Amino acid sequence: MRKSNDKSLKEAIEQMLQVYKIKRRFDETGIIAAWPQLVGKSVANRTKELFIHDKKMFLRIESSVIKNELMLIRTQIIDKINEDAKGILIEDIIFL
Repeated sequence: MRKSNDKSLKEAIEQMLQVYKIKRRFDETGIIAAWPQLVGKSVANRTKELFIHDKKMFLRIESSVIKNELMLIRTQIIDKINEDAKGILIEDIIFL
């Protein structure tokens, strides 16, 4: 039988992330980990650098062809990331 102050593990983790103000960083790390599922293995293998700072995703792609393709679908990638995160985590993608 649950007591009134008992919490599920999920609730406890979410509360911890909010208390320590690391939820945003946790979500950003999830985006980086999900990059291969988001764009596919072939594009992920050509991604040399990927990091997020101030709601901007910075990408270094070794193939200029793939880089141009990603530039064309930039808004779709941003929309997909924000939809999955249920909030605005990324506002822009910058190619290095």
